[in-house]
Amino acid sequence: MAVENADHAAAGAEHALTPATYIGHHLSFLKHSVNQGGGFWTLHLDTLITSIILGTVVFGFLAWVVRGATAGVPGKRQAFVEVCVDFVNDQVKGIFDKSFSFVAPLALTVFVWVFAMNAMDFLPVDIIAKGLHMVGVNEFRMVPTSDVNATFALALSVWFLMIFFAIKAKGFGGFVHELFFAPFGAPKLSVNPISWILVPLAMSANFLFQMIEYISKPLSHSLRLFGNMYAGEIIFLLLWMLASTGPLGAFFGALFGTGWAIFHILIVALQAYIFMMLTVVYIAMAHEHH
Repeated sequence: MAVENADHAAAGAEHALTPATYIGHHLSFLKHSVNQGGGFWTLHLDTLITSIILGTVVFGFLAWVVRGATAGVPGKRQAFVEVCVDFVNDQVKGIFDKSFSFVAPLALTVFVWVFAMNAMDFLPVDIIAKGLHMVGVNEFRMVPTSDVNATFALALSVWFLMIFFAIKAKGFGGFVHELFFAPFGAPKLSVNPISWILVPLAMSANFLFQMIEYISKPLSHSLRLFGNMYAGEIIFLLLWMLASTGPLGAFFGALFGTGWAIFHILIVALQAYIFMMLTVVYIAMAHEHH
């Protein structure tokens, strides 16, 4: 009997809640592997589900408000949407001096969707985890933008659009020419045999710098958003862990949690704004001729 009690005590100690296990649990994804090997073809279902639901709700709300828009005095919902649209249009006009019939709606989509995904960080993770556990879901991440796969997918979408607009504005030949002759240019071929060496060297150097620029854009675009939201999620989890240590910990956890939540509102909005502005800047840069 004593041996059994010792075994139970050891098992309980093994499964005792520690900061590492608590944070690790809340940072675990709900995964589904397309094949048995997993790896690249592993889907993060929580990221996909939350992103799709937020996109449907947010843009469904915007579409509902737009369909009911009137030319007279706007209601509160219409006024709120008009403020958002005017704000994004003003930002795009300040950067993109060409037709922005596509860029402005794209910027609005990016800003609203990323803001909604960032705002999921304010939800109480423990309460949601208990509710999901009751229906058999033990792992679920609520913040899609704290998943590097989601932010990288968004950044890659912008990257492909950037290349599309660069080819559209310059033509395929102009786009390829720019890859090898910008930003430093290249000497012209002449009867001087040195030019036959310098030209390929200059073209190689230009192409290398262009590749660095093209590779760094999606990396910085995605990792900036991911890093800030992931760090914010970690801090919230640490504060909730502090709140579970006792009455004093609960007091300071609530105090610091409230302060961090207020500050995090700025981070949520700022990161959505930065992601939107970089989207507009990258597409505007794609239209520039060198």
